[in-house]
Amino acid sequence: MNADPISPSPDPIRLVVGLGNPGGRYAATRHNAGQMVVEELALRLGVTRFGEKYAGRWAETRGPGGPLALLVPTTFMNDSGRSVGPAAGSLRITPGQVLVVHDEIDLPFGVVRGKCGGGHGGHNGLRSIDQGLGSRDYARVRVGVGRPGPEFRGDDAAWVLQAFTEPRDEVLALLGAALRMVETALESGIDAAIAEHHAAPPGARAKARAERRAAAEATAAADTEGEAADVAE
Repeated sequence: MNADPISPSPDPIRLVVGLGNPGGRYAATRHNAGQMVVEELALRLGVTRFGEKYAGRWAETRGPGGPLALLVPTTFMNDSGRSVGPAAGSLRITPGQVLVVHDEIDLPFGVVRGKCGGGHGGHNGLRSIDQGLGSRDYARVRVGVGRPGPEFRGDDAAWVLQAFTEPRDEVLALLGAALRMVETALESGIDAAIAEHHAAPPGARAKARAERRAAAEATAAADTEGEAADVAE
């Protein structure tokens, strides 16, 4: 019996894009999370400066899988495709060799998820990139920035254009988790990154069950104490 044929490995990622808005006014906002991750990736890869090219900040270096370009569009978010499309075209790469790092309001703060292809989910930067590449079949690392709470006075657009309000160490942990996922994607591909980073750490589910059980027991105990106090009165 012949062995099953081995599926060819996907082409390695050749372009990593960090989305955000230009200028100091937006530098620390939730919408610029993707840009922050790619800037840190550049430092990890020994990139000391970006040039200006393809309507963005551009650098060429070498990643784990070979030649790699980094791009931070200097267009506004909703025009990102005007930067990403020409950059990918100049490298003569397929959409599957592009990895876009972006903020994701539909993920809770602190959660990082990978994805390949699919819709833009209302994200104006992704909508523009779909048009610029003529395809949705590019990889994404989605950086969860969460939705505003009921106390926030404004819409979703105002929320993502606001600076992070969470403790700095939690923001750094979020960006670090996204960076690690990007690095895994560069080394092994987006599917491997998803398989590795979406998995819960050993014992996490059992720990979560134990915490829920303890919380339920504490609630029940408090209810019992309240009932006893009512009787005593």
